[in-house]
Amino acid sequence: MAKKPSVPKGTRDFSPQEVAKRNYIMETIKGSFKLFGFQPIETPSFENSETLMGKYGEEGDRLIFKILNSGDFLSKVDDVALSEKNSNQVVSQISEKALRYDLTVPFARYVVQHQNEITFPFKRYQMQPVWRADRPQKGRFREFWQCDADVVGSGSLWQEIELVQLYDAVFANLELQGITIKINNRKILSGIAEVIGAEDKLIDFTVALDKLDKIGEEGVKKEMLEKGISRDAIQKLQPLFSFNGSNEEKLKSLSSLLQTSEIGKKGIEEVQFVIETIQNLGLKVAQLELDVTLARGLDYYTGAIFEVGAPKGVQMGSIGGGGRYDDLTGVFGLKGVSGVGISFGLDRIYLVLEELSLFPKTVQENTKVLFINFGEAEALYAMQAISNLRVKGIAVELYPDTAKMGKQMTYADKREIPFVVLAGGNEIKAHTYTLKNMKSGEQETVDLDGLIERLKQN
Repeated sequence: MAKKPSVPKGTRDFSPQEVAKRNYIMETIKGSFKLFGFQPIETPSFENSETLMGKYGEEGDRLIFKILNSGDFLSKVDDVALSEKNSNQVVSQISEKALRYDLTVPFARYVVQHQNEITFPFKRYQMQPVWRADRPQKGRFREFWQCDADVVGSGSLWQEIELVQLYDAVFANLELQGITIKINNRKILSGIAEVIGAEDKLIDFTVALDKLDKIGEEGVKKEMLEKGISRDAIQKLQPLFSFNGSNEEKLKSLSSLLQTSEIGKKGIEEVQFVIETIQNLGLKVAQLELDVTLARGLDYYTGAIFEVGAPKGVQMGSIGGGGRYDDLTGVFGLKGVSGVGISFGLDRIYLVLEELSLFPKTVQENTKVLFINFGEAEALYAMQAISNLRVKGIAVELYPDTAKMGKQMTYADKREIPFVVLAGGNEIKAHTYTLKNMKSGEQETVDLDGLIERLKQN
């Protein structure tokens, strides 16, 4: 007996209905990307390992899917590495490529390779799948799509303003109310690390802090201790775990905490500009909130950090995020090119819209009318009408087989096709068509122009 087929853990098949809903989200996002002046690019599904490794921090590197070299790859492995079971050394010898972890690092590589063809500032959007060897759970998959918008070649904070507006515009178009856009700044985090005496542990500090909503205050403190951050330093962090109040009150508290840190004060200044400007401009459905514990755990952020939370009451992690990276292209040889970008989590946005029943009914509309197949001559007559209907933009199909009427009607019913057309010998002689409304059961006889008119009306 053949083994039942399956898909790899953390991946999924999508039904026609699911694809239609996903396309609705992507088309909505794409429309806003274009409206804000972003241009599309695409990059390969896999990159050279050296392009990806070392760009996401230690935890990120562990989640990168490696691709085995073709051929007899083990024959080229060092015998000592094999005998010692040194996995890191073995992997470097048997795998030269990896599936992309995100769209940002490949984009940085793209900018460097195509710098002479690009007009800066360069505003690009990219909508493609990425892969992470993460533990699958609700809203977290090993294969998922990202929808990114980035600007490189400008350090202006007006780009951050536009990206906040872009988030708001997309979620307004999706009619998703109650969105929270959290903002922080890597300079603020660096300032905090400085004032508590943990500058040399900045990455460990931010990675642990970023897990606050997942493992809680005690879990964060425990991880920091394990990473070598002193109890005294952690004690100085205590105010961060209970930072409440309005954005203005949080900024005031931060200014007091970071008064001896120049980099910290610079971060406060940048966040304050974004918050105050957005307050003046206003948002449609989102709320901008300063979150001093937001770190996102990625090494390449240098300025603003964003994370988008779903509406209250929806159990879901972040549905978007991003930030400023001042020199990501520098690792590929192009120095001094600042960038900032955001990402929309397609899969999580889908789950939120589904939970809140926010998909429009029109999203799943497919074939509008099915022609019943009565035989060869009737099928030819039907196809002549079908060609005319398709020219008019009406989705139509002919049932492929000369099956029993009941079977063809059941097919239309299961496919939720709203109309069927019956065209037998009598209709052919009269040059007419019998149009049936599957919901009401009503029938009427019309000529081709009448058929087109009725279907256009409905």
